[in-house]
Amino acid sequence: MTVAERSDRANVTFTAYVRWDKSVGLFAGTVPGIPGAHTQAATLDELRDNLREVLELLAEEDLIEMDEVPDFIGLQQVAVAV
Repeated sequence: MTVAERSDRANVTFTAYVRWDKSVGLFAGTVPGIPGAHTQAATLDELRDNLREVLELLAEEDLIEMDEVPDFIGLQQVAVAV
């Protein structure tokens, strides 16, 4: 089912993975399971706004398949001696 086929489109919440990209000095965000849902920004607020814009554009083009979006469970950090 695409986002356009859902009757409650305004209530869809996505989880983004955010990291600091040292190579360009920007925050980078991606939404797992949504091809093309990634962006960069100088601040976290700008990153959130950019991700929202990307997701809205993908939804308008019916490129988000809700049945394929993974459910967010949580994050774990794993320490490894390297």
